[in-house]
Parts: sequence; C-alpha cells; structure tokens
Amino acid sequence: MANRLKREREQRRWTRAELARRAAMSAADVGKIEAGRVVPYESQLRKLAKALGLRLQDPAVLLNAESSDE
Repeated sequence: MANRLKREREQRRWTRAELARRAAMSAADVGKIEAGRVVPYESQLRKLAKALGLRLQDPAVLLNAESSDE
C-alpha cells in the first residue's frame, strides 16, 4: 500500500467515493492524498480519520506506511 489511508480504506472495502462521502470531501481529493500528489491540510486529515473511526493524536499518521500505533 502507498500509505495507511489507502490501507484503512481498503480494509473496509470502501471505494474512494465512499470514504469521500463519509469525510465530506471529494473523491478526487481522496485519490490525490492517497497517491501523494498533494499534502493535505490537517483539517482534511482529521475528517478522514473521523470517517474511518480512528482516534489519532496526530492525524498525519494516515500518510505513513508504517506507524507506531499499529
């Protein structure tokens, strides 16, 4: 996986569109974040973490392939 965000989404068997809907974002933005083409705002990371049901001290952990909370 390119990053934890994509892995978390795929574990739930959600499409990018489904994650985007749950996070109140566009599917295009989710795709760009997953691909590493854009650096998301902290507010976007928080929306994504909330949509995925993750409680993170630092939402940026969603961008890392490996994290200490796994």
